Formats: sequence, structure tokens, C-alpha cells
Amino acid sequence: MLSRTADNLYWVARYIERADYLARILEVTLRLTALPVAYVGSTNEWESAVATAGCSRAFHAVYREATEESVKEFLAFSAANSSSIRNCIELARTNARAVRTALTSEMWDTINGAWLELKRFNHGPASREEFLRFLRVVQETSLRFDGSAYRTMLRTDAYWFFRLGCNIERADNTARILDTKYHLLLPEDTHVGGPLDYYQWAAILRSVSALTSYHWVYRESLKPWLIADLLILNQKMPRSLASCYDNLVRYCDAIAEAYGRQGAAQRKARGIRTRLSNLKMDEIFQSGLHEFITVFISDNNELGGTISRQYLM
Repeated sequence: MLSRTADNLYWVARYIERADYLARILEVTLRLTALPVAYVGSTNEWESAVATAGCSRAFHAVYREATEESVKEFLAFSAANSSSIRNCIELARTNARAVRTALTSEMWDTINGAWLELKRFNHGPASREEFLRFLRVVQETSLRFDGSAYRTMLRTDAYWFFRLGCNIERADNTARILDTKYHLLLPEDTHVGGPLDYYQWAAILRSVSALTSYHWVYRESLKPWLIADLLILNQKMPRSLASCYDNLVRYCDAIAEAYGRQGAAQRKARGIRTRLSNLKMDEIFQSGLHEFITVFISDNNELGGTISRQYLM
């Protein structure tokens, strides 16, 4: 496969996954801001949404304050934000169009349909209800695109590069949303374990489609260390860091076997997976959850760069 084709497939997956993630951030933030004032008090949900998206510096270069209107515009529709939902879908379609023959018709129809649907929101939704419908369309697009890839693509290098992009992006997103809740979202004068803390954790689990899974696995009320365990170490949870790295090792090894050569990407992916499999939750909390996630995000970015240098250039 040409490196350009592999690169397009890798980034199609990343952009679609990123658009889905941003839609989930915005939806959960809207849920939190809808809580009664008695629960919420003085909180910083919209600032946290920008931090979770990893674009605080770019946001504050354009806006002075994080409000509902400014954050919704910047994360969903702004042309100035290279990672807005609009730009992610447009860039995904551009990459998909460049490798149209490597995609199945179902995949192309899904991404092209999402791009056409986006045109209906050129000036942004007129109401909060319409905006929530827009976010739901984005999430459904991601589910349909991922599902059509799983059900219709041949298990060749095209599929493996597509899945590498999806899992690199998903691991980064899960780490960021967990870190933001633990490190930024709860105000300093608010009681940990109080009503606000509980509703924020529940909203975070909903944002990664894991609230029901949490209760199935732990059968307890929401506890931060158990939520972190689910999203970091539980291999059965599809969006967990451990699950993403099981998949990354699998697809890196499949590519290596097909091309007849191992490399730095395979070694890096296996090293991160091994560290995750050897960790215990109490060790992570003792050393600091924020510090652990900071290192993980850096390692995950390094793996993405290694994959690019090894295969996509």
C-alpha cells in the first residue's frame, strides 16, 4: 500500500473519532449546566470543556471567556479551530475522497451523508434542542462509520491502518476526559463525594457510553477509583486505555506480519500495553492520576508519531 493511502485511512478514522469525542464533550457539558443551581453552585464546566478538547490556548486566542455560546461555536463550527466538529468532518471527507476506492460504499455514503447534513447547520443550530440533535447526528455518524468499516472492510492493511487511527485517537480522548474531571472540573470549595461530584462522574461515564457498564461490572455507587479502573485498566471496556492498546498491538502486529518486518511502532505499542497490564489502580492513585495520564498522553502521541514515521511518510 502507498504510504499516502495508509495516511489518508489513518486520518479518516482519527477525524471521525475526534468529531464524535467533541460531540460527547459538548453533550455532557450541556447536561452538567442543566443541573439545578443547588447542585451546581459556582462551577467551570465550559472552561473544562475547552481544556478536555485540548485547545485552551487556541480558544483564548479568539475568545476572552468560556461561555456556552463561545465554546459551542469554537468546538462545533469554528473554521478557526482546526479540530472543530465541522473541520473534522470536512477533513475526514477530504481524506476519504482521496482514497475512495479503498473504502466500501457503505463507509463513503456515511461520511458523505454527514458532510451534506453539516451543510444544514452553516450558521449553527437555532436552539439548544436543535444543537443536541446536531450532536446526536455526529455521534450516530461515528457509530455508523465504525460499524460499516467493521462489517464491510476486508481484513487487509487498509483496515489495519484505519483501526490504528481509531484506537490512537480513542485512547487520547478517554485519557483527556478522565483527567479533566479529576483535575479541573470539581471546584476547590466543593465536597468530593457530594451531589455535584456524583452528577459530574455520572455525566462523564455517559459521555463514553459507560454508565450502564460501570454498574454491570462493579455493582456499587459511583466511586472515582472504580471509574478510573474501568476507563484505564478494564480490558472489557471498549474505550478503556487497556482495550485500545490491546487493539493497537494487534493491528501493529498484523501490519508487521503482512510486511514481513517489525519496527519501532510494534515495540512502542507493546511497551505501553505491558505497563498498563502490570499496573494496579492503587499504584496509579498513589503516584497521582493526573501525572499518570499526562505521561500516558505523551506516550500515546509518541506512538502516533512513530507510526507516521514508520509507515505514513
